[in-house]
Amino acid sequence: MNSPSRQVRARRGAVNASAEGFWWNAAWLAACVAGVVVLLASGWADAGRTAAALAIGGLPALAGLGLAISGRRGGRRALLVCWTLAAAAAVLLCGGALGPLGVWCLAPLAFAAVSGRPRLTAAAGAAVLGVLGLGLLSSLLGGVAAPAPPAAGLLRAVALVTVAGGLALGLVGLTRRFAQQERAALGEAGKLRRLADEQPALLLDLLPDGRIAAAFGRTLDGAGAMTLAGQPFAHLAAPAERDLLVEAMAEARARGQAERAFTPASDPEGMAEVRLRRIGPLRVLAVVVDAGARRRREAVLEAARVEAEQQNAGKSRFLANMSHELRTPLNAIMGFSDIMRSRLFGPLSDRYAEYAELIHESGGHLLDLINDVLDMSKIEAERFDLAREVFDGREAITAVLRLMRGQADRAGVQLRGVLPREPLDIDADRRALKQIALNLVSNALKFTPRGGAVTVGLQAAGGQLELVVADTGTGMSAQDAARVGRPYEQAGDAEKRAVGTGLGLSLVRSFAELHGGDMFIESALGEGTTVTVRMPVLAEAEAPAPAVPAEAP
Repeated sequence: MNSPSRQVRARRGAVNASAEGFWWNAAWLAACVAGVVVLLASGWADAGRTAAALAIGGLPALAGLGLAISGRRGGRRALLVCWTLAAAAAVLLCGGALGPLGVWCLAPLAFAAVSGRPRLTAAAGAAVLGVLGLGLLSSLLGGVAAPAPPAAGLLRAVALVTVAGGLALGLVGLTRRFAQQERAALGEAGKLRRLADEQPALLLDLLPDGRIAAAFGRTLDGAGAMTLAGQPFAHLAAPAERDLLVEAMAEARARGQAERAFTPASDPEGMAEVRLRRIGPLRVLAVVVDAGARRRREAVLEAARVEAEQQNAGKSRFLANMSHELRTPLNAIMGFSDIMRSRLFGPLSDRYAEYAELIHESGGHLLDLINDVLDMSKIEAERFDLAREVFDGREAITAVLRLMRGQADRAGVQLRGVLPREPLDIDADRRALKQIALNLVSNALKFTPRGGAVTVGLQAAGGQLELVVADTGTGMSAQDAARVGRPYEQAGDAEKRAVGTGLGLSLVRSFAELHGGDMFIESALGEGTTVTVRMPVLAEAEAPAPAVPAEAP
């Protein structure tokens, strides 16, 4: 896009060219009119023919005057055609190219020069060749005879004055345009230099020997960049790191680009970064930026991250310690309440028996919550160690189904297992596998209404152990499904959330990841939920027999 100053200069040049064209056309027309008057008044032989030639030659000048007065910018190509035809006719009427008006063969070129349009030059040159060829052919073939000497001298004078004046004006205009363009180029170069000197980075043009040919911007200590010209590029770095910049230059020349970080010689405590790019067979362009502020921000962020991790680890250790402290008296409470429930030391009234049952049930629920918090704390503190052993995975799942059968019956939900016929040996933590299945089944029962079903499947698939728990419950939205796998996140209404801590699915995912596996959730509102856990824990690579449905014991 042209700048406003460039547009102003273009308009100014067009005005100057129009003024020159106006006066040249006026002078050409005046010379032709004066010649016609002299010829008609002289009574020379062939005065009528020569006067007609001058009149024809003056017609394009008259048309050019009219165009200049009207202020129209177009029509120059049409005028070029008029100049060509008029010059050809006048030259042919006066003896051809060797006659007294032979100089008018250059009339199209003179018009193009005065008009100030370089694009017309090529067309004008072609027109000149055409008129000159036609005039020479007429002279050689003996066409119209040339005028007598008195009239011939007048015609030569008119032709020389008009064409020479046009070419001279064109040369003056061309010189002026070149001068304007040179001033404009110098102005643009000055602007670019000022912009380059004011930009925040340091731009360097590097010579093959490693010296700085030109510098723009500000040095790393804030001084003007022009002071760096002629100095070695490597001296920008501290003495101990100058080899880094030498290597960077060699890499940029070889590979086209390079990047390095170095300590500036002007600031031993700072940091700078340089990016180099090859811009020619041997020369390299370098951009140097101050990276000290960014490095300091990164250091602050890194310190904040370490502090946050330390605080999180401290929180996890606190929860682990508190869970141990809470579980010790809670075990005693549950033990004594269990003795009271079983009436080991004698009968109890019905009310006391009911109280003992409530104490035991509440203590069991509280113990489950504490165990979940303890396990999650150990996992977050990276203190949870897997006790891996080889066992039949069906046994762990069967034990969970047997344990949850009573809860499923009380909730009115059908609980069924789909297990392989043959043993499925795995190398895993038995307790962790039970906890995975227990959490998934418990969660499924919590969100499955009466009359629904929960199905637990176990199989080997793709070289991995695959545990699938599917329910026909309320399901979850996509947002909840993506959220519930994180610690302390829960789905469902307030009543459902009050039942647990939001650690169930998070523990499932963590236990699976400790075994090198992962957990996947597929759910839709009103259509139920399917949770799949895959872990590479198969003890053998053999493909087991197909799984068959089996009711939970």
